[in-house]
Amino acid sequence: MNDCLFFGSNQNPKLLKNKPNEITKPIQFKFENENENEKQIKKISIENIQKVTVGNSNEAILTIEGNVFAKGRDINSKNPNEFINISSLIEDKNDRIIEDIVSGYNSIYLLTSNQNVYGIGSNQYGQLGFDSKKLKKTEKPILMMKNVSKIFSGSFSEHVFLLNSNQKLFGCGDNEDGQLGLGEKKKKQYKKLTKIQNIPKGKIIDIQCGMSHSIMLIENENENKNPKRKLYSCGDWKYNGLGKKFGRNIYEFTEIKLSLFENDDNIIDFSVGYDHNLILTSNSKLIGFGFNYSNQLGIGDIETQFIPIQIKLPKLRFNENIFNYHISCGYFKSFLYYSPSRFSNLEEDLIKLFERKEFCDISFKTENGEIIEAHKLILKYRLNQNQNQNQIEKLQEIISNKSIKESNQIFEMIYSNRIINPKLYSEIKEIINLNEKIEETMKRIYLNENENENENEKDFIIERKEKQYKFPKLILIMRSELYRGMFLSVTEDKSNKVTDYSELSNKSFQIFEYWIYSNQIKDEIEITQEIIDEIKIGIDYFQLNQTNPNLFDLLIKNLIIKIKIKIKIKI
Repeated sequence: MNDCLFFGSNQNPKLLKNKPNEITKPIQFKFENENENEKQIKKISIENIQKVTVGNSNEAILTIEGNVFAKGRDINSKNPNEFINISSLIEDKNDRIIEDIVSGYNSIYLLTSNQNVYGIGSNQYGQLGFDSKKLKKTEKPILMMKNVSKIFSGSFSEHVFLLNSNQKLFGCGDNEDGQLGLGEKKKKQYKKLTKIQNIPKGKIIDIQCGMSHSIMLIENENENKNPKRKLYSCGDWKYNGLGKKFGRNIYEFTEIKLSLFENDDNIIDFSVGYDHNLILTSNSKLIGFGFNYSNQLGIGDIETQFIPIQIKLPKLRFNENIFNYHISCGYFKSFLYYSPSRFSNLEEDLIKLFERKEFCDISFKTENGEIIEAHKLILKYRLNQNQNQNQIEKLQEIISNKSIKESNQIFEMIYSNRIINPKLYSEIKEIINLNEKIEETMKRIYLNENENENENEKDFIIERKEKQYKFPKLILIMRSELYRGMFLSVTEDKSNKVTDYSELSNKSFQIFEYWIYSNQIKDEIEITQEIIDEIKIGIDYFQLNQTNPNLFDLLIKNLIIKIKIKIKIKI
């Protein structure tokens, strides 16, 4: 399976065995050797790592508790190869829980749970927001800016952008080639954070920084159904995709016109490397521009591309979901890889359904008196089931002291089983069961011993052969495309009875019933060829084709194993 494609420089370190130093066209990448992790990293369990970021001379690890362990010559000059907890060095003890980390060329930026940004490392170009003549570097995090929602920098950049909660953009650091997009032609470093003017209209989704250029992704907020995304760049013309016609350097963010785009095309992902760039579109196109002397664009030659060009790719698994592909550009090398969403399909659906008020049946009041609504059925099974304590009341007590933004994050953590905000998680971890997968939660809903209580939560009836089967609508929406369309549609009939299941036997229907809840095959049901034939029909009825793993494939596998066992017994 072509999960990962690699092209560009194949040295320092050598990523592929028995291959030339430079890979001219994308080829499949396999992890052939796994080097032993450093002793310091081994102290941090894999389950505890939330994010890893790497600069030219630094490495940092963010844990789910909000601690940051980092190393580097500008972070710890005495022991540059030893990881230290840099978050514990923040002077304000109430500001030591970190939500995000970003590495620059020789510096690291920390975003705290209080939405403050600290910088540590080199300040040679003023990239920490201070006069470089007075402060060359710092080995303790220093406060750069408050009320920040996002940090943008790059592994090869000596400049940084900070976006505040009002979508105002600020930048500092090296601006010799206009990479800060300030609209000024003066060559200088900005020692203090400066507001970036003339930002294109729309929502800033991402900004990525190269050595001497920056690229911004903007989403048009006016198109609600399918927001259109556009790219804007500034900096050295050799890297920014705008070509020579704009002059040597581009001093403010200017739109990159992609003539390769079709009307229905949109930008899914993009990545900025040291001096090259790649874009992935919804029509499965990979587009690149910038330097190419190590074949980092994967076009088959070493010609630099001043304007965007389409890159020919081998056959990929685009038939599954193009949105699961991502790009990563590095120092003279590139990766295109397949990576599903951080949430399971069920978790994604739960988070989306959280915003659908017609399926919410319990309300919570935030600190400002705002009402936030949730699903009592899911909360009941996601919260720790302690007979001596009312966890719903405890949750209400916590929400009553939170903002609407924090409350939404709390529910997203409960629904998705992910630690999104370490500070908030520390307050709710006693009342939620974070070890349980959402599939296990749904299975517990199905297997609930208290049948009378469980019956009250089943609000949709399926009739077949004079027998009724009851399901919660919420569960059907998450598991079946048929019912998703029925319940979420404005025009569809939402009556409580569907009777078109007469072709399914009781055994087949029991398989579907158990699968809808648990994503598993019921152990005690014997799988036969007749059952599988019926399942084919049932998959069309329920429209379960998008489930993962695929029910039909598992049943076939189950039958084959059974046949092999019988053959062995006969022999």
